[in-house]
Amino acid sequence: MRILFTFYVPSGGVETLNRLRCESLQKNGIECHVLYLMPGSGTHNSVSFPVFVTNQDEEIRTVLNTHHYDAIIVTSDYLLLERLRRLGYGGILIYESQGLGTRSEARNVIIESVPYLQAFCNAVLIPPTDHLLELFIEICPWLQRYVIPNLVDVQGFRYIPAEAPVDPVIAWVGRLEPNKNWSEYLKIAYHIRKQRPNLHLWMFHDPSLASDDQKAAFNEELHALGLNDRLNVFTNMPNQMMPVYYSSIAASGGFLLSSSVTEGFGYAVAEAVCCSCPVLSTDSDGVRSFITHNITGKFYPLGNVEAAVNEGLELMNNTALREAICYQGRQHMVTHFGFDQYAHSFREMMNSFSIF
Repeated sequence: MRILFTFYVPSGGVETLNRLRCESLQKNGIECHVLYLMPGSGTHNSVSFPVFVTNQDEEIRTVLNTHHYDAIIVTSDYLLLERLRRLGYGGILIYESQGLGTRSEARNVIIESVPYLQAFCNAVLIPPTDHLLELFIEICPWLQRYVIPNLVDVQGFRYIPAEAPVDPVIAWVGRLEPNKNWSEYLKIAYHIRKQRPNLHLWMFHDPSLASDDQKAAFNEELHALGLNDRLNVFTNMPNQMMPVYYSSIAASGGFLLSSSVTEGFGYAVAEAVCCSCPVLSTDSDGVRSFITHNITGKFYPLGNVEAAVNEGLELMNNTALREAICYQGRQHMVTHFGFDQYAHSFREMMNSFSIF
C-alpha cells in the first residue's frame, strides 16, 4: 500500500501531522510520500520518507506516474482534487479537513468546495472536531466521512529537566493572523504582568506566513501595551526542539496560552501538554479532545480577558492544582494519542476502499 499526502506548505500543524503519521504508518507496513506545493520552514525537520516540493504540473504528473499511489490524501486544498484528476490520477482521492479557520470560515470553504468534492472526491477525513463534523453532515450529507484523531509524538514530547528560567514565562505559538488571536494574548499578558512584574513573553511563529498588515498591527499593540521589552520571539524553530522550550516554560512557573478563535486540533497545545507544560486555552473546539478544565488544562471564555487573567494567575499560584494538571495532562496524551491507534484507524479506512 502506497499513500501520498499533500498540502500547500511544510509548516505548522499539518507538517507535524504529516511527519508523525508517515512515521507511524510506515512502521505498520504502509509506504508514505508527501507533496508540498511550496517550500516552507518545516523542510528543516528530518524525515525518513520521500518529500516532493513542486507546483509544476509536469513534475507532479511525473510523481504520480512514477509511484502509482493507491490513495492520495489532499489536505485543505480542494482545488488540488481537480488538478490531480486532470493530471491523470484515477485512484482513491480523500479530502482532509484541517486548519480551515473559524467556524464561519470553515463553512465558506466547505461550501466553495462542494462542486470539487462531488466531482472528484471519494471521501472526507476529519479529526474529531465538532464544528467540522457538523458542517460536513449539513453541507455534504452524501459524502463518506471518516473521523480519525490526529496523533502526537508522546515519546519525543516529554518533560526535559534543565535549568529553569529565572522569571515566569507565558508563551504563545501560532501565526500572526486573526484566528490565532495574538491580540488577546498580548492583552492577557499585560494584565498578568501587573501582578507579576517580572513576567516574560515568548512567541513562536513563522513570519513568512504573516501579512504586512498583521505584522504592523502586532508591533503597534506590543509597544502600546509596553511589552516590547518583555518579549522574546522565536522564528522557524525545528519541531524537535520544542520539548526543550515547553519544559523551560513549565519550569519557569509560567504556562502556554492558546488564544485561538477556532482550532481543528491544536498541535502546539497538545505537544505542550505532553511536555507537562500547563496550558490555558480558549474553548476553540479541537482542543476539547485533550483539555478538560482543571483536569488536564484550563479554559477561559474567548474574549474575556479578566477571566483569562484570573485562570492564568491560579495556574501560576496554586501549586497543587498546577502539578495535578501537568501530570493528568501527560497521562491523557499517552493514553489516547499514540502512534498505534492512528495506524489501526487509517488502515481500516483504506480497507473500506478495498486497499489492503
